[in-house]
Amino acid sequence: MLGKKKQKPRRPSGNFDTLVSSRTTVEGDVHFSGGLHVDGTIRGRVVAEEGGDAVLRVSEVGSVEGDIVAPHVIINGTVHGDVYASTHLELAEKASIHGNVYYNLIEMAMGASVNGSLVHQNEPVGLLGRDKQQPRAGVADENKAEGSGAAAAPDKE
Repeated sequence: MLGKKKQKPRRPSGNFDTLVSSRTTVEGDVHFSGGLHVDGTIRGRVVAEEGGDAVLRVSEVGSVEGDIVAPHVIINGTVHGDVYASTHLELAEKASIHGNVYYNLIEMAMGASVNGSLVHQNEPVGLLGRDKQQPRAGVADENKAEGSGAAAAPDKE
């Protein structure tokens, strides 16, 4: 053990099962598992299968116009939408994000830009989980307020 350097934890290199080439535009949401490499354009949400160790990589010529939800995200291109990286987020020098970034661990190179908020989250909260919880809570709160107002009105009469 003496003399050995302390090694950085390896980021998931993984095989990229799916490629969106630079001459391809995808219209609509993309759900994936494993690895997804984007050289082209995706107009819609990009969502990794829950419970996996999926990796999304957007190259310097790639772009996503929609939200991204994945455990491991590597961006060197353009994203117009929010990014939810539950495990690791890497922003390379040509990364340009126009939206909020929710991350657990982040690595950001000089030159990368984020036009939005950087929000650290210890526990992974994906976009799909937020969609299911927040609107219901908001509706319930509004219903309680309306219900209490409606119940109070007959008592006053």
